[in-house]
Amino acid sequence: MDTRVEHVHIERSGPVGVLVLDRPLRFNSLDVATARELRRAGLQLARDEDVRAMVVCGAGGVFCSGADLKHIRDGGEAAELGYLSPAARAVPDGYGEVFKQILEYLHSAISEIRRAPKPVIAAVDGVAAAGGFGLAMACDLVVASERASFEWAYGRTGLSGAESSTFLLPRLVGLRRALELVLLNPRLDARRAQEMGLVTAVYPVEGFDAEVMALARRLAEGPTAAYAAAKALLNEAAGVDRLDFHLDRELQQLTRCADGPEFAEGLQAFLGKRTARFGGP
Repeated sequence: MDTRVEHVHIERSGPVGVLVLDRPLRFNSLDVATARELRRAGLQLARDEDVRAMVVCGAGGVFCSGADLKHIRDGGEAAELGYLSPAARAVPDGYGEVFKQILEYLHSAISEIRRAPKPVIAAVDGVAAAGGFGLAMACDLVVASERASFEWAYGRTGLSGAESSTFLLPRLVGLRRALELVLLNPRLDARRAQEMGLVTAVYPVEGFDAEVMALARRLAEGPTAAYAAAKALLNEAAGVDRLDFHLDRELQQLTRCADGPEFAEGLQAFLGKRTARFGGP
């Protein structure tokens, strides 16, 4: 079965549910509509008891490049801004409220995925950057094709990070290595990401989809209730009960950064395909 909305597909193969981001002309980046669709699809699969394992992936050889910065520059959706900023409170200058349009939906989807009572696999083929990086890290297992790459990327445009990444990175790789990824922003190939503990397995590009589905079916044939209980216990041990609080903090900090001059410069540099000049000589 294949259920399609404009930029998100839900595909079913027996007890396996697959969520596909399908906006390849924009590198599967998220405008408001796509983030809204992602939230709806994520909740649907996470709460469907007939789905015993989930896969999150992207179409067109890209996983997800995060928020659509052209959509941010163009002001988002006016109706959503009215909802987020009622008439009694003017929309501030800058881009923070436009980011909030997207992150309210995306953070809700990430929270649901992290707590889903079933295994969730991120299948990363191609680029996972910024919000796409955070979405992948929020899944239980991350499998990558040999052409996959992972990049923090927020600092390139003067942002502080969101989509659970600042919560999960120190838990996945330790504080020192998390700071390395944030401050130095290396682009990691699949093997290096696996060495650092961000990726579970790496498969050849040819046959990647088949390998992902074989893993998903293996999990779907397992003891789902026991997996759910073990996942809940591990979440508790890792402090994931604080995830929603931290997502709110990420949203606050990122929107503050997005309203400042560094992001304004970073956005212009990104769209102009040049290196941002944040300060110094």
